[in-house]
Amino acid sequence: MDETGRRAVFAALLPLCFGMLSTTCARADDTPNPCDALKRVLSAAPNFSSLSAFDGRAIALPYGDDAKCAASQTNYRCTWTPRGGSSADSLQGVAADIASCVPDATHDQNSPARQHFYLGARGARTEITAAQAGSNKLTLEIYGSR
Repeated sequence: MDETGRRAVFAALLPLCFGMLSTTCARADDTPNPCDALKRVLSAAPNFSSLSAFDGRAIALPYGDDAKCAASQTNYRCTWTPRGGSSADSLQGVAADIASCVPDATHDQNSPARQHFYLGARGARTEITAAQAGSNKLTLEIYGSR
């Protein structure tokens, strides 16, 4: 195919690529967003049973590839192995994500082994705990009492 033919094919396919909503064309913004995942999980409180294991997985993806999440009626929990660096560094990163994604949350515990946030008044709170789980795991648990 000559250069003119290649240009014609490219010109014909380009609008299809950008116009389609399917995943046939990769885009830079296709990466799962931790904030969107966190907000989706928080919006389900206090009953998390409508969520799937994948709804909150993106919260952990910046910090580990093996996140295993589960939803129950009373909580949403993810556990993963931190990628590179220390568990404490990953835990601080998760806490920073929570603080920036949910600015209304109160951050009432900040230690190298545990981060705790809450939303709402006593008796109607949604709580977020990120903590070290053993020497090489992190866990994130969101639970509510609304």
